[in-house]
Amino acid sequence: MLGSGLSNQAGASMAALAFPVLGPAGVVAVRQWVAAAVLWVVGRPRPRSFTAAQWRPVLGLALVFAAMNLSLYTAIDRIGLGLAVTLEFLGPLAVALAGSRRRLDALCAVAAAAAVVVLARPSPSTDYPGIALALLAAVCWACYILLNRAVGRRLPGLEGSAAAAALSGVFYLPIGIVVLWRHPLTATALACAPAAGVLSSAVPFLADLLALRKVPAQFFGVFMSVNPVFAALIGLVVLGQHLDAAAWFAMTVIVGANAVAVTTAAPASPAPVTDNRSTP
Repeated sequence: MLGSGLSNQAGASMAALAFPVLGPAGVVAVRQWVAAAVLWVVGRPRPRSFTAAQWRPVLGLALVFAAMNLSLYTAIDRIGLGLAVTLEFLGPLAVALAGSRRRLDALCAVAAAAAVVVLARPSPSTDYPGIALALLAAVCWACYILLNRAVGRRLPGLEGSAAAAALSGVFYLPIGIVVLWRHPLTATALACAPAAGVLSSAVPFLADLLALRKVPAQFFGVFMSVNPVFAALIGLVVLGQHLDAAAWFAMTVIVGANAVAVTTAAPASPAPVTDNRSTP
């Protein structure tokens, strides 16, 4: 689990190093192609056997893949890795709190909302588009969780996720071709963009599968809360992105709210395990 989280955020930092050459859209295109290749080999989907009822959530998941990664990477380019990943993390927190009527969950929601206000801190220099893009990524992550459940119920194994990743890669073919045509690759971009795909897709995907065989899903969900912290630390070390004390405090509140919501939630009925956070 530790390796999965560190690899995911290290991959995001590698992607940021390629932004000056390829831009977020170009890096996302390369990442989607890498993810599609890895998941296709592992999942071995048989798309010709899919029914219309199976294709619908797969198509929705493919669109979410495409939108989530582009919005997150563009947000990282504008507001930094730590802040973008922290705001994106509101997506799974919202899913965990949705439909709950417990007072504790209401307090978690209020705490998270207050933390977002602290992170945004309206001022003349606030990058509102960057914050909005990170929040869009959060919405996409919530949709990803819900669609992944639907795909897991309708298709065996990893076939649905692999097919969705492949479709998302196809969506990015025109964008990727145009970007690569207009922006000649440098050695840094050539190394960092594919590395982002491997570190943020292939490694977490395999690590998560191994981890979920050893630990309860609830504990795994709590451990995912460290991702914003990893993102902030790696952003500081690799990218030189500094957060002030208020931002660290707000991040801690959001991570804590998620941990409390997950650990105190009623046990959910088991669902087929698919890729967790590897591709998005």
